[in-house]
Amino acid sequence: MATPTPAHLSASQEDYLEAIYHISERKQAARAKDISTRLGVNNSSVTGALHALAQKGLVNYEPYDIVTLTDQGYAAAQQVVRRHEVLREFLVQVLDVAPEEAEESACKLEHAVSDTVLEKLVRFMADVPELHGRHRAGAS
Repeated sequence: MATPTPAHLSASQEDYLEAIYHISERKQAARAKDISTRLGVNNSSVTGALHALAQKGLVNYEPYDIVTLTDQGYAAAQQVVRRHEVLREFLVQVLDVAPEEAEESACKLEHAVSDTVLEKLVRFMADVPELHGRHRAGAS
């Protein structure tokens, strides 16, 4: 089964994958309460989202157990995280947006930006002389 693309996931589902990814990076696995805390949602919302993501083959989930990303879920989460990082860095480094505002805006924009636009932003950032030598998120 191919990795679901952003078109196949809702913005909310992408947020859950991103949260699980970051929690797992820190703790090796996530629990529903970790996800609830990170996203500021109630436990029943987390349960519903995890069931939906499990049905799509993106997470391994059983009630009261740890939550892990499947290989497909990990790949989808990486896509979301990369979009977020590229957008945040573009906003900060190119548009000189304050980091806090850039973070908040990147969270919103990551769900709407197409792969084509994202790659053009990456290429643009690579071509801006003032940015050379600085860390650029998502640059290959």
